[in-house]
Amino acid sequence: MIVVHDLHKHFGGFHAVDGASLEIEKGMITGLIGPNGAGKTTLFNVIAGVLEPTSGRVTMDGEDITGLPPHTLFHKGLLRTFQIAHEFSSMTCRENLMMVPGHQSGETLWNTWFGRRRIADEERALKAKADEVLEFLTIAHLADHKAGQISGGQKKLLELGRTMMVDAKIVFLDEVGAGVNRTLLNTIGDAIIRLNQDRGYTFVVIEHDMDFIGRLCDPVICMAEGKVLAEGTLDEIKANEQVIEAYLGTGLKNKDKVDA
Repeated sequence: MIVVHDLHKHFGGFHAVDGASLEIEKGMITGLIGPNGAGKTTLFNVIAGVLEPTSGRVTMDGEDITGLPPHTLFHKGLLRTFQIAHEFSSMTCRENLMMVPGHQSGETLWNTWFGRRRIADEERALKAKADEVLEFLTIAHLADHKAGQISGGQKKLLELGRTMMVDAKIVFLDEVGAGVNRTLLNTIGDAIIRLNQDRGYTFVVIEHDMDFIGRLCDPVICMAEGKVLAEGTLDEIKANEQVIEAYLGTGLKNKDKVDA
């Protein structure tokens, strides 16, 4: 579904992504791991159009999407979430979801004057869909709560809910477990699995929690110093000496410690 070929992203003399090449298969939940500074988030940002690459190529379903802006990729079904949730804090959780779909009739001045019935019909449909999404994510009880007042883990669920308000094809999740308690992380994991199995979502997940990666992801890709080191099952990755050295610098004798 996504092919990244010889991708580079330089910040002055610093090569955050340094010739990375990888493929993301449709219908899979792919894990992306690596030590801090490996280039994982920068890679996400380049694929998702947040940053322009220095060089290299990204394709989606065979179409060259290199350097396309996020709003264009959004309409093609490529979405990403962020390590720090980006909610509209003064709006309710339901309203946050209703804001997501583009090209709503109420966005034009003409329709606010002469298309009020159409706007009302759209809002009813959006409200029903938002409530369905909140129910799916087991946070329906938060529908009328201000998004800025819910917990960090609940905000991560809300961000996942945004991807359900449009026809997402592939979703890039950046550290969904950061700052989230174990119970809510399990709930997030359940939702990702159901979206993958029941609705055909393709996911790419950056995460440092190896239990979470092991539960959800196959294959797993490991990056270090802007490059792809290895790809395989989590057990294969944890047994790879290059991966172990990237994390610990101590070789195979401590491979059982590669768990974060």
